[in-house]
Amino acid sequence: MRLELEKRAERSSLMALLSPVIALALTLVTGGILFAALGQNPAIALYTFFIEPLTASWSLQELVVKATPLILIGVGLAVCYLSNNWNIGAEGQFTFGAIVGCILPIMFPAFENVLTLPLMLVMGIAGGMAWAAIPAFLKVRFGTNEILTSLMLVYIAQLLLDWLVRGPWRDPDGFNFPESRVFSEAATLPALADGRMHVGAIFAVIAVLVLAVVLLKSLKGFEIRVLGQAPRAGRFAGFSQNRMVWFAFLLAGGLAGLAGISEVSGSVNQLTPIVSPGYGFTAIIVAFLGRLNPIGIFFSGFLLALSYLGGEAAQVGLGISDKTTRVFQGMLLFYVLACDTLILYRVRLGRPAATGRGN
Repeated sequence: MRLELEKRAERSSLMALLSPVIALALTLVTGGILFAALGQNPAIALYTFFIEPLTASWSLQELVVKATPLILIGVGLAVCYLSNNWNIGAEGQFTFGAIVGCILPIMFPAFENVLTLPLMLVMGIAGGMAWAAIPAFLKVRFGTNEILTSLMLVYIAQLLLDWLVRGPWRDPDGFNFPESRVFSEAATLPALADGRMHVGAIFAVIAVLVLAVVLLKSLKGFEIRVLGQAPRAGRFAGFSQNRMVWFAFLLAGGLAGLAGISEVSGSVNQLTPIVSPGYGFTAIIVAFLGRLNPIGIFFSGFLLALSYLGGEAAQVGLGISDKTTRVFQGMLLFYVLACDTLILYRVRLGRPAATGRGN
């Protein structure tokens, strides 16, 4: 006997809506078991991970800071996935956007005027788009698997960043630490309040609203859905699959690059060997948990941002590994994909195929 997946005749709309809730509930249950296995009280540990971070006076601002790049990247990835383009390299596009956007304040520190920050943002977007253009070109021109190429480019971008901040871009007055010079006020995103929250949060809200209208109310949104669900029908309708590859990758890369330069300019104010705790990969979970819908991604972005704060709180309060955050994020993605699979397919027992004997 073996397990087989049989496609359902119809998909349950109710279960499609409840899928993220079920996935989150299963993650909490599994997380409680995990904490118990680590010798922690599950109730106290889950409270420390999910509730305690929200009780601190600074937590709301920090939650917005961490949710901003997740939302920006997530809505771009949603367009990719809806159009059947599997961009897994948003982390690299985030990093390269940050690198390109920082050229002005690092290489031309004397360039300080009202154009500095807008140019940095434009250059960050262009950097993310340029990095995303590589897997798009390889897919269109050579039929290369975009999952592999976009993922491998992540590590190239990270190594490039590490080389820059340890070499040519290292701060000459930084006591030999691997970091760039600190940005001037002209190169820093304005804060929205006293703290680290900056106008990048407004960029995220604008991206959500614009893409919600595009996907739900425009011909382009219809084209994205048709080419993603029925490419052959899309070709009959006159839609170009190759143009969609370029559109999806450049849009996602541009938003990831904007997230990268916003994070560096608004929260860190200098380049360091690591500018992201994994936002590009976590945004994949954000996109699927939000049902590839910009409004859903907005809310799931805050939930995954809470996992970062909870991981830090659990590390300090419970003395457990900082890798706990990744474990929770991985479990959440697993359960989201599992629930989605069971919405489309039913599991049944089948007999193994009989093997004939040669004469």
